[in-house]
Amino acid sequence: MLLSELVTTADTVTATSSRLAKIDALSQLLARADAEDVPALVGLLLASPRQGRLGVGWRGISALDVQHADAPSLSISDVDDAFETLTHASGSGSASARSGLLSVLASRATTGEWDFLSRAMLGELRTGALGGVLLDAIARASDRPVASVRRAAMLSGDLGETAVLALHGSADALEAVGLQVGRPVLPMLASTAPTPTAALEITGRASVEYKLDGARIQVHRHGDDVSVYTRSLADITHRVPEIVEIVRTLPAHDLILDGETLSLDEDGGPRPFQETMSRFGADVSRDLVLRPWFFDVLHVDGRDLLDEPLSTRLTELERVVGEWRMPGIVTDDPAAAEQLSRDALAAGHEGVLVKGIDAPYSAGRRGKSWVKVKPVLTYDLVVLAAEWGSGRRQGWLSNLHLGALDPDGEFGEPGGFVMVGKTFKGLTDELLRWQTENFPPLETRRTQSTVFLRPEFVVEIAVDGVQRSPRYPGGIALRFARVKGYRPDKTPSGADTIQTLRALLRG
Repeated sequence: MLLSELVTTADTVTATSSRLAKIDALSQLLARADAEDVPALVGLLLASPRQGRLGVGWRGISALDVQHADAPSLSISDVDDAFETLTHASGSGSASARSGLLSVLASRATTGEWDFLSRAMLGELRTGALGGVLLDAIARASDRPVASVRRAAMLSGDLGETAVLALHGSADALEAVGLQVGRPVLPMLASTAPTPTAALEITGRASVEYKLDGARIQVHRHGDDVSVYTRSLADITHRVPEIVEIVRTLPAHDLILDGETLSLDEDGGPRPFQETMSRFGADVSRDLVLRPWFFDVLHVDGRDLLDEPLSTRLTELERVVGEWRMPGIVTDDPAAAEQLSRDALAAGHEGVLVKGIDAPYSAGRRGKSWVKVKPVLTYDLVVLAAEWGSGRRQGWLSNLHLGALDPDGEFGEPGGFVMVGKTFKGLTDELLRWQTENFPPLETRRTQSTVFLRPEFVVEIAVDGVQRSPRYPGGIALRFARVKGYRPDKTPSGADTIQTLRALLRG
């Protein structure tokens, strides 16, 4: 299959807000695809190449200066082969080798194809074709029950291979996919509520547990063989030997555990999230030790527990992990839940997770059985620039560049603004129209993709915190920033400062 067919479909999917229209377009594409193209096709649509990390960043892509092809000729298998080669570029000279490989690929792609591939490699596709939509498209294209496709995807942890089974496998192939020690499954996800009391109203009697600002881990054990996976199912076993050793001491031969990990400071408090994540992308350092907390168990010694109620799983969890269990209580008392939340926050953690005590483990699903509660942090920041949108946002000024006030000039000019991140989340069609009408008069300069502005508009931004970042002068970047609304009552001089945001690193 030609890459151009995939790009055309992606453009169609991006241009519509209708879920049914997205599913229809994707199902038609999947039905035409050859079996060997399906895993790569699915990875591209999800902006998550099947090879995992390609070692390619925005600087490497933006630095390319090539002449793109006039007509489509690249196939999906050509792209997949190029990605495979990129993943094996390592050692001395690897950066130059990757640049050369990217240049060749870019020169073979048309302008539209390269725009698509660039965004797919960087995880910024934003077609709206997330896993749930694509899963429904696979079910429609294969004429298989959605429930069967969903369960196979959850238990295999691989939507691409699930698509191959559904589209080209036997009638029993999907049903044969089961829980298997050593093969990670998609993690169960949580919805949100503003308070523990509100969460209990959704779940009823529940296990109320600490919500850490750590990294999700899934641990598999078969005898002395232990594997540790991230939320995205990447294998990080070799980077976390301390967790491997802890799991080997547990009283079981076969295990699948769900939990979180973070590093602690000298006083026993949690270190910033970024420090924990640094262990997942660098060589092991005994200066930064990770400690696991386990909050669920999916399998113990030949017994699958996915479909058992949480109450049963917690009993097994307590027996198996003991001191390594996540702190929590089982209650239907709002006062008790609120107190545990205060305790978690006082200990430096994010909040609490409230889990219905009778619920099974729904791998890969975000339902109402798990509800997370954590304080929402909001800050008033200044708009420094806006990027032109793509897809259904074509022609509108969309992604915002956000700046914090630097009153003393610690990171630049006194009274200036320091960029701390970007966001497109929370922008309604009404806000997009307003931005497109009101930003141009403030333009100071522009590039092909971005309009830079005089810092006059103040916008309220909700964040989950900040993390260390070398990309911006202030050394931090916003985490999960989303627009709450513009603040016409505030002037830029009243924006929050870079010092206020940096203080979040210290908790």
